Order: sequence, then C-alpha cells, then structure tokens
Amino acid sequence: MTYDEPMPMKDPLMPIESEDLPATAHVPGRPPSGAAPVTDGSGPVDISGLPGKLVVLEGTDGAGRSTHVALLREWLETRGYGVAHTGLTRSRLVSGGLKHAKEGHTLARTTMDLFYATDFADRLENQIVPALRAGFVVLTDRYIYSLMARSMVRGGALDWIEDVYRFAPEPHAVVYLTIGVEDLPARVLASGGFDYWESGLDFQEETDVYRSFVRYQTSLLGAFDELAAAHRFTRIDATRPVSAVFRDVRDHVMRVVEPAGSAAEA
Repeated sequence: MTYDEPMPMKDPLMPIESEDLPATAHVPGRPPSGAAPVTDGSGPVDISGLPGKLVVLEGTDGAGRSTHVALLREWLETRGYGVAHTGLTRSRLVSGGLKHAKEGHTLARTTMDLFYATDFADRLENQIVPALRAGFVVLTDRYIYSLMARSMVRGGALDWIEDVYRFAPEPHAVVYLTIGVEDLPARVLASGGFDYWESGLDFQEETDVYRSFVRYQTSLLGAFDELAAAHRFTRIDATRPVSAVFRDVRDHVMRVVEPAGSAAEA
C-alpha cells in the first residue's frame, strides 16, 4: 500500500501569499479582487480592504483643527469607537530632527519638503495603517495637503510635490475648516502669537511680521482652495461658534463612519 505524502505545514506566523490561495479567496487587508496592494511607492497605498476609516481635518493655523479633533475624538470614543490620533511631525523616526532643523531656519525648501515627507511616510507605516488594520477611526490633524500647500507657496511645483506624496492613501473624509485672512490675526495672537514659519518669514522679504503673516496666509489659503477643488474636500465655515462648526464636522464624519446610519443629536 502506498500513501500520499503529507502536505507541508505552513508556519502560522508567516504572511499569507496569494499563490497559496485559490483564485477566488480573499486576503484580509486586500481589496475583494485579491489584487495585492501597492507597497513600492509607485502609487497610493491601498487601504480599501482595511476595516478602519481615515479622517483628515485640514485648514490653516487658527482655523480650529486641534479643537475639533479633540471634540471629535471624545464624541467617537463615548460611542464605542476605537480612535487613533496623529498629526504632522509626530514620527518617532524624524520628529526630533525636524524640530531641530526648523529651529535653525537653514534648510532649503526641497530639503524641508523631503523631511516632512519622511515624517509622513514613517507615520503612515507605523501609525496610520496599523490602526486602520485594527479597525480604528484614525483622526489626523493635517495631512499631505497642508504640506503640499506650504510647498506651493514657497515656489514648489505642484506636479513635483504631488509625485513626492504619490504613495499617500486617499482618506475616507477630508474636512476643510475655512476661514478668511481677516479672522486669523486675533485667533493666532490669542493662542501664542505669530509663528516664524506660519508667517512666511523663512522666504518672504518682509521686515514687518504682521504684514508677512497676512501676505503668507493669503497665498496659503489660495493654495488650499486649489487643492480643495482638486481633491473634493468638504468645506465647513470655521468662523462660526465652535458648537455650530463641530455639529457640521461631526455629522459629516459620522456619515463616513456609519454610512448606513445618521449622526445622533448632540
């Protein structure tokens, strides 16, 4: 009597390879088609098969991003959602070096662009994607769009900076908090004063900080408007009372998190 040789056992800790599965099988974390997600940087990282949601709050300094991220996180957590929070320059790999570089005011625009891109890539790999894979709602205070807008107003070519961030996944929602330049100075002064970088003092030939701030923010808001149109941001008027703004932010995000339901009343 002869016996068939036993099938080799797979190490349960080894990743699943697509050739180990029938053509109709679905690999967790991949689209239903079974096509492998892009991981070589040639295109956006595919998050369509992950159970979490990526929610972005965009807007210039003084628009209220941090306030509404905090309110939204509390709202979601009290309703049982797991929430992860990230933002610019929070990479363990480069955040310290980036902060140190900004203190010196000596790096050229391209170098700073690539420094910020490194920060984002590290957070994407080690914070954002793992949280999405675990089913969390990931709230990010600014995304690649802020970095693109900053580069654009400093003379960076849009096609170049878009190519730098070609690996960035498309968020499930981008909420853009809109505000006019005339409303910004009072808010900025109330929260600590004019920032060197957010006033454009690193490249504008201005000796007056206020004039430099207004000039820079006018250009920055123009770049945001261009990106908002191209990427279909949800625009929310941030000049209103916090409660009114948050109600709109909350309702839009809940339509993304619970597409079959509706946001509860406050």
